[in-house]
Amino acid sequence: MMNEGDKAPDFTLPATGGSSISLSDFLGKKHVVVYFYPKDNTFGCTSEATQFRDAHSDFEAAEAVVLGISTDSMRSHELFAAKLKLTFPLLSDSDKQVVKLYGAWNQKTVAGITVGLTARMTFAIDKAGVIRKIWPKVTVDQHAADVLATIMDFA
Repeated sequence: MMNEGDKAPDFTLPATGGSSISLSDFLGKKHVVVYFYPKDNTFGCTSEATQFRDAHSDFEAAEAVVLGISTDSMRSHELFAAKLKLTFPLLSDSDKQVVKLYGAWNQKTVAGITVGLTARMTFAIDKAGVIRKIWPKVTVDQHAADVLATIMDFA
């Protein structure tokens, strides 16, 4: 599990648009918002993604980059991003390495069956690659606005 003040671990993942993105690509960028979400095309995840999309110009004005990560396939991400006309990349962590590294992977056993799901968490990372704020249990309503307000308060 990551904590505020920790150096954000670097990662490289495939991203929508046919590229790969590394967190280190954004060193020196004033803010990087990395949000983990459970599943493409579900109600909460669609709401969260559209909030970040709709606030795109505000995040740009704050010199912030938004990255969405789930364990869904690239094909699923491409379709989801196109359907919602997303203005930021979605990254596929199909082997669950990054979600586990950031503490965003939950597993539980029900009736002898173990199931896992990406937790809805968000990290605000500064230009030095340090985690400034963690939202460990995101409530979707107004989440993008809350993230924007928080990063605007950073010096």
